[in-house]
Amino acid sequence: MTDKRSFPLFFAVVSAAALMAAYIAQYGFGLEPCHLCLIQRVPFAVVVVLSVAALWRPTWAWRILYAMAAAFFIGTAVAVYHVGVEQHWWQSAVGCAGGLPAHMTPQQLLASLHHKPVKPCDQVDWTLFGISMAGWNIVFSLFLGLAATSAAGRLRPYRRPIDPQ
Repeated sequence: MTDKRSFPLFFAVVSAAALMAAYIAQYGFGLEPCHLCLIQRVPFAVVVVLSVAALWRPTWAWRILYAMAAAFFIGTAVAVYHVGVEQHWWQSAVGCAGGLPAHMTPQQLLASLHHKPVKPCDQVDWTLFGISMAGWNIVFSLFLGLAATSAAGRLRPYRRPIDPQ
């Protein structure tokens, strides 16, 4: 599988499937995503767009695959951060904690009743073998990042070193 279109197509399909799984979990099974969950979807969407660019310009495919790998590694980092929040190793810095502010006027309190509360990022709704969705995203994104790096290396044109003589 060294065709310049095969790798981008593979990563487009896998990323689109990951996004579809997230939306099915949200809308089909009622698993409400927190703010960090939504951020974890962004690298997969970016990879779909990059895949289209690589399919459009196959000569750029190896460079775009490196960009895809970077997106997957960023997704891995966000997932690690999210697992840390879930496990209470640290507090979330993105404003996804539950509760109300300490100082609220009665008017602000009434206005807040019309808005759906933000789901806390440390609340785990679903696990498989004791691992949350964010935990599985670490494994999945890391694997895809390594695969995209390997694919980029396979497509990168070989350049012979200059002979010192």
